[in-house]
Amino acid sequence: MPGPHIDEQDIYLRFADADRRLARVALVQEIERPRVGPEFNFDDRSIWSLRWRRPPALRMEYRLNLVHKDGGAESVCDPANPLRASGPFGDKSVLEFPGYRRPDWLDTEPRPSGPVVETSVESAHLDGRIRVRLWRKGEWNDPRPLPLLVVHDGPEYADYASLIVMLEHMTARSELPPMQLALLAPLDRNEHYCASPSYSRALAEEVLPQLERIAPSPPGTKMRIGMGASLGALAMLHVHRLYPDAFGGLFLQSGSFFSEQMDVQESWLGRFEEITRFMNGVRTETTWGHPIRVEMTCGSVEENLLNNRATEAALAAQGYEVALHEHPDAHNWVSWRDTFDPFLVEFLRDAWG
Repeated sequence: MPGPHIDEQDIYLRFADADRRLARVALVQEIERPRVGPEFNFDDRSIWSLRWRRPPALRMEYRLNLVHKDGGAESVCDPANPLRASGPFGDKSVLEFPGYRRPDWLDTEPRPSGPVVETSVESAHLDGRIRVRLWRKGEWNDPRPLPLLVVHDGPEYADYASLIVMLEHMTARSELPPMQLALLAPLDRNEHYCASPSYSRALAEEVLPQLERIAPSPPGTKMRIGMGASLGALAMLHVHRLYPDAFGGLFLQSGSFFSEQMDVQESWLGRFEEITRFMNGVRTETTWGHPIRVEMTCGSVEENLLNNRATEAALAAQGYEVALHEHPDAHNWVSWRDTFDPFLVEFLRDAWG
């Protein structure tokens, strides 16, 4: 079966069904709603085919939803397309449109190596231990304090967005100074990353002090930066607003900064009301006594774009040094990876020299 075809306006997908086992085939995508759709057409050659307008992005991740005549259904990658993107919920097929370029640092060899340590920190507030993956430029027995980047959904950032690889590359080239990285794994993401005062208290009062003992940073809050994507970005902003001295800057990607007006489609989330209440408070504040630098990225075809624009405007009005960079992709790990250089690199370089 020939692979996908792309022209200036449309994409063309096909799926073979020689035994005519299927009742329906639909595209599963994150560009528009409904997420499952549009449906393919079946022809007399036992081929399901779809012609769909090309989205205003440089790449698209997708799967195929197959509904069998016996009533069963499954979601699969496109067997005619070998290009894949990995993620915590499995692989997806990928279309790369003309103009897309992978980051140069992904293909640079040899890749320098830094020591990675797996550990955990105790939280009485959360009644559990948070797994932490630590990386440092240089050996751990080096006593020098180094700047620290603290990352929500950290293991996923390493596994699916190659964050450690990028930092190894940039520090080896002296694009970034020697630094440390703390990749935090969530205990209960849909609870703790959703404007949870208990989680913010745990991070500020328990996790960060323990990290300072394991991976000390130089004096001053600017030597500690917080980072996260989606709900992880929301949680970092929540920590900052409750504990302004926790971080000296934030790098927030596709933050789930929901509002009741813009994001009713997310109301299924258990803590949607808590999120919208917190974000309404953020957006309606006229002044804020502890502004910091905040760098934001967001996909140009994702639903979070409007609430990210509104959040950027509110923070700017409150005195934050804030910038939102819109990237031609959707809500996924590769999109976040592709904005590391230049935006994360320049942000850390400006903060740390």
